[in-house]
Amino acid sequence: MPGVNSSASSSAAAAGPGPRVSAFIPEGTRDVLPPEWAQREAIRAQLSGLFSRWGYRGVEVPALEYASAHHPQDAVAFKLIDSGGQVLSLRSEFTTAVGRLVRTRYPQGPFPLRLQYSGRLWLRAQNSELGRLREFNQLGVELIGVETAQADAELLHLAAAAMREVGVGAALEVGYPGFVDAVLEDAGLHGAARAALHDAIDRKSGADVDLLCGQFGLGGDTRRTLHALTDLYGGPEVLDAAQGLARGTRAQEAVAHLRRVAALYAGPLLFDLGVSRRYDYYTGLTFRAYAPGLNQPVLGGGRYALEGGLPGAGFALGLERLMRALAGDLPPEPELVLALDLAAADAARAQGLHAELAWTDDRTELRAFSTARGIHRWASSQGGTLTFQPATEVTQ
Repeated sequence: MPGVNSSASSSAAAAGPGPRVSAFIPEGTRDVLPPEWAQREAIRAQLSGLFSRWGYRGVEVPALEYASAHHPQDAVAFKLIDSGGQVLSLRSEFTTAVGRLVRTRYPQGPFPLRLQYSGRLWLRAQNSELGRLREFNQLGVELIGVETAQADAELLHLAAAAMREVGVGAALEVGYPGFVDAVLEDAGLHGAARAALHDAIDRKSGADVDLLCGQFGLGGDTRRTLHALTDLYGGPEVLDAAQGLARGTRAQEAVAHLRRVAALYAGPLLFDLGVSRRYDYYTGLTFRAYAPGLNQPVLGGGRYALEGGLPGAGFALGLERLMRALAGDLPPEPELVLALDLAAADAARAQGLHAELAWTDDRTELRAFSTARGIHRWASSQGGTLTFQPATEVTQ
């Protein structure tokens, strides 16, 4: 999550003849130049402050982890071997790492435990869902130790508050991957048929549903139920339609839980109950936030179970995607001036300006630098008074 570039190949080319900038960095990585860096760090500080005000305390987890076949991102993680022969991996997602921290550092809580994190992630394989970046930044929160409707509604409220905090008008879209699985189970589907239909329903591919129904000899009633699952998208009326498909206890409990969460949230929500991917990872409600003009979510999360069964839920925001969503709406940087002496630099900064300090008395050199740097005023301190002069009019 994440502007999100398709890869390092979309980085700016080097000026003039010669190799492109991307020739010097691995595919799927990118350089971040000062204006974007400043804006991104300001967003990070805004969101971290918001999370702190909601009681989410910050933690930091190592970028190096022990490799494990049980890790949800093991197949796409960067692997390396340390001096002792131990296989390590670069951190590829935060939830597992924060879960490990909770089990080892807070085995007794107190729960609920509210934590926030921020940092960089790496993926060996490029993924279109991540804008094909293999190195990217996320920040997020985890609410661990409780699994009530109130906890789920809290995360929806915080997600909406995060979008407001940075000025992104995003719609929250709620799913429940276990609902699809429960309906498939109630329809008597198991094994390969059930797995294949999960994928077809998540892609909302009616053609593939028909193909699989024919392949596995499914009857008309089952076919109609499966097609109905692909259409479960919209406002509160979706919950009524889902109720009509909920025959077994699991499916009915899923709809009831979503109704409780929606009532507690009491704000506009979109429901996509055909979401079926990763139903074996998420144990309950999931949600995403989409910004206008982007076909990838800027925020996503849901409910899961940590190793040992401890319940958790949370969400992450992609800083690169947020930057792309905010492109054109970010506030201008404060004016930068060139201070001719230290007292002038301190006084200018006290007024909220950014000030670079002159390194030479050669006014011709300083004037040329100011033109190249886009600095329009020079500041000086005369008798304790801060004065400014246009950089183009300063004389020797």
